[in-house]
Amino acid sequence: MYTSVKAAMDAILAAERLIYDEISSAHRPLDAIRIAESLGSLVDKVMAEGSVYDSELAAVAILQAQGDPIEASFLLRAYRSTLPRVGYSLPLRSEEMAVQRRVSPAFQDVPGGQVLGRTRDYTLRLLDFSLADTDATRNGAKAHPLSMSANGYDDEAGAALERPEFPIILDYLRNDGHVAPPPERPIEEDPFDVTREPLRFPASRSARLQVMARGEAGALLSLGYAAMRGYGESHAYVAELRGGDAPLRIRHPITGHPATIGRIPVTEAHVVFPGKASLHDQRPDLTFGYGLSLGGDERKAIAMAIVDENLSERQDAGTLTQDDEFVLNNIDSVEASGFVEHLKMPHYVSFQADIQRTNRISDLMKVVNSNAYHS
Repeated sequence: MYTSVKAAMDAILAAERLIYDEISSAHRPLDAIRIAESLGSLVDKVMAEGSVYDSELAAVAILQAQGDPIEASFLLRAYRSTLPRVGYSLPLRSEEMAVQRRVSPAFQDVPGGQVLGRTRDYTLRLLDFSLADTDATRNGAKAHPLSMSANGYDDEAGAALERPEFPIILDYLRNDGHVAPPPERPIEEDPFDVTREPLRFPASRSARLQVMARGEAGALLSLGYAAMRGYGESHAYVAELRGGDAPLRIRHPITGHPATIGRIPVTEAHVVFPGKASLHDQRPDLTFGYGLSLGGDERKAIAMAIVDENLSERQDAGTLTQDDEFVLNNIDSVEASGFVEHLKMPHYVSFQADIQRTNRISDLMKVVNSNAYHS
């Protein structure tokens, strides 16, 4: 705490009541269910940064925060701190994902093919005013001109197509010697838990990935963009971007065997970068970065992979995007917003102390200058 506040409880309660009055007095007030069903990208963002996978809780936080995603993430993570830890999930492999979207911008033809899925990548970023026709949308009287069947096909035969296999493209690059093999980690070694232990620098890769996975998407995007613009010596190629439902497994408390308890939607990015291989060494000519985001935030997953490569491969370059202490301490939306917003709280005592110190220094300088003049 920086300062204390007293004799202001009535004003505080009245200020908070204004928010709830505004929410409840809306002509067509939203509810958590409608938010969870209609604002999927926003719900995914809040769940990822709030570090809790629960769409209903995320929707409640969004409603309470009046649509402010950072405030909603703050609320959700604060609630998370009250929950008991019941166990840890087991590692999973990407091959087990039920893929709904999978593209490889680096290759035209890949095993399994390109699966566009749901995306805005190939359409113009123009306002769709048909969405403003709320009466027609509510009554189902008007369909969007680009709408199709729920399974993504225009005919029933398409729904019966067999789901292809989607091997990891990075494995082919590793087999060809372009990318180094993954580092071996002892099976008994547990990953660092940033929710239970204070972050230490230099941070382990498991700690870095955890912080970035629940980091603020805009902050990661800014750092990833800065790295590509010349502040991190990076030029990224997305080897593979895939999204779908990944199995969530735990060790059965009685049998000890892995048990699948559900599936969670994730987006995974494998990004490669031209290395510094020469004729005189045998190093792979591509370095690698990894990004994983809860839900469908592809932008964050790619930015996370760019920052991961910067922190993993080029720490000797000395730029800000390769400094893990700078990066990891500045991408946490809850920590950053908490520190910035605390400036709105009363700082009377500390501000007056700064003013008094400035006045004393000014008076002292006047005396020094006067003595120097007389001498």
